[in-house]
Amino acid sequence: MSGYVGWRFLERTIERQQETHDKSPQIRKDLDYFAAKIGNVRTAEDLVSDYRLLKVALGAFGLEEAIDGKALIRKVLTDGSSNKEALANRLSDKRWLALAKAFGFDSAEGAQTTAAGFADRLSAQYCTRSFETAIGELDGNMGLALGFDREVTALAAQNSSDVAKWYGILGSTSMRAVFDGAFGLPKSFASLDLDRQLEVYREKSEAMFGDSSPSQFADPHVRDKLIKTFLIRAETEASGGYSPGRIALTLLRG
Repeated sequence: MSGYVGWRFLERTIERQQETHDKSPQIRKDLDYFAAKIGNVRTAEDLVSDYRLLKVALGAFGLEEAIDGKALIRKVLTDGSSNKEALANRLSDKRWLALAKAFGFDSAEGAQTTAAGFADRLSAQYCTRSFETAIGELDGNMGLALGFDREVTALAAQNSSDVAKWYGILGSTSMRAVFDGAFGLPKSFASLDLDRQLEVYREKSEAMFGDSSPSQFADPHVRDKLIKTFLIRAETEASGGYSPGRIALTLLRG
């Protein structure tokens, strides 16, 4: 099932589906190898030179498609995150920053690969992300909705300003795809000045929810409304390019 109906079914069955996914032979082989070998990794080169370890490491941050870009990966990991000029701090895709922070190859304490719970944390992230990828391969919009639900929940709970949170949303591929779709924004919207994009997001959020703060997305009911709007808009537009009035009527009928 696709669309919002499919999403509600996924919500009801997600624990069972995730468990089945995590127990698949390939996932278990990947995670067993990672747990056994990651503690021996001390440098970026150690990680980049082991394809199986790198597969899990990148997959844990949704970066698995970048696995052939070893020069970029090596640079991000070697630079780390403590220096504001580090590559990860300059890239707009903040998944790279999360990767650099997690491994901490630039920290005075050394790589975090031997820290208690490191392998378990990244293994859990890998399972979550690979499940989202698997769902996305069946239905791209459903995969985006899953990633959005996870990311925006974490972002809403952060102790940072509303502006910082909105910029975090604008810097996330999955979150901004869902927001853009739910708000009915065209592809050209992403080419606008970033401050103008922020302004539009706040206006649209206020109009849809009566609140312009990203902190409201800690509420599952608010998240569900946004996801529902995104999925119904995507489904109706794909099936014939319905007018805004037709989409609104579909949303009201729920």
